[in-house]
Amino acid sequence: MKTLLFRSLLLAMAITTLCGVASAGPKGRDLRSDRRDIRRDTRDIRHDRRDIRQDVRERRTDVRDLREDRKEGASKEELRADRKEIAGDTRDLRGDRRDVRKDRRDRRRDVRDLREDRHETPE
Repeated sequence: MKTLLFRSLLLAMAITTLCGVASAGPKGRDLRSDRRDIRRDTRDIRHDRRDIRQDVRERRTDVRDLREDRKEGASKEELRADRKEIAGDTRDLRGDRRDVRKDRRDRRRDVRDLREDRHETPE
């Protein structure tokens, strides 16, 4: 009876040890690459937002120039071309903002997944 109990206890300890060793894989490397990807995404988002702000400033300058041209009495073709250019810039800005919003959403998901991998509670 004692040997049966001892052997079963030894078997349970061996299985527990093997499971612990198997689950303690190379997590550090995986987390390191994930953190690097998140940092790169953060940097890209920051650059994209900076570019969008610059484009907005340029579009505002174009609108000011259009108003001045209208006051000076520029030709209708010129004004039409300027309005068409401003409308195209507005469309491009809208698309860029949508892309940045999607990138930020994806980055948030990546950060959440990284925290789950590290067994932390999300913010």
